[in-house]
Amino acid sequence: MGLLQLCEEYFKTTNLYEVLGISEKSTDKEVKKAYHRLSLKVHPDRVEEEEKLEATEKFKVLGSVHSILTDKEKRARYDETKSVDDDDSELAERDWVVYWRMLFKKITIDDIKAYEKEYTGSEQEKTDIKQAYLAGKGDMDYIADHVQFARTENEPRIREIINKMIEDKEIPAYKIFTHEPEKKRQRRIAKENRESKEAEEEKAELGLGSEQNSLELMIRQKQESRAQQVDSFLDGLAAKYSNKKPKATKRKAAAKSETVTKNKRRK
Repeated sequence: MGLLQLCEEYFKTTNLYEVLGISEKSTDKEVKKAYHRLSLKVHPDRVEEEEKLEATEKFKVLGSVHSILTDKEKRARYDETKSVDDDDSELAERDWVVYWRMLFKKITIDDIKAYEKEYTGSEQEKTDIKQAYLAGKGDMDYIADHVQFARTENEPRIREIINKMIEDKEIPAYKIFTHEPEKKRQRRIAKENRESKEAEEEKAELGLGSEQNSLELMIRQKQESRAQQVDSFLDGLAAKYSNKKPKATKRKAAAKSETVTKNKRRK
């Protein structure tokens, strides 16, 4: 059976872009994001035993689709003809699990700690804080949701940076920042503690274990409102720590709720 027929069987469409849920104008980065998100759902190592056979076939299809849409010549030929070369030996012989691992290198806890150490106090952090402050008009809740590592324990240092900018007249002194009620700060702390607890519960529910190199766990500890920030964060880590310098390794926070729902149905 050819690739387009397999797409129809497993994804109800013969359009490669529709398989990934993207448009024909999508960039290579967007193609890779969509492939990562969908492949995580059917990765043979992440499904129940009774689902492995079908998941493996879907995984192969997604790998083939990604391989075609990220190859300039193959993508151009598909765009023009809406057909693919089913005799392509490279696609037929490729080990798609190895292919996936090459694209999405695991990011370890040590990588994250090293990145945090480098980011904290950097000009990039100051720029991010300034942008979040202006976009949120001084709302610390907004800043906490849009600045990397902006945990409540780091608030005094972040406030000091902002106050210095206000003194230097780089930014206006929004009252919501200068006169933030203590109750609002306490709600932020409670929210952070609640999210931490939920992340631990999801960790147990999804069977992630206690391994220190779980990228999935790190992502699930982020709020859904930080989706764009997480993508940017992981892009930077992937470029820094991967041997190949790929464009991005990330998973959208939206996959969190879908995966949790799926696991709950199995119980």
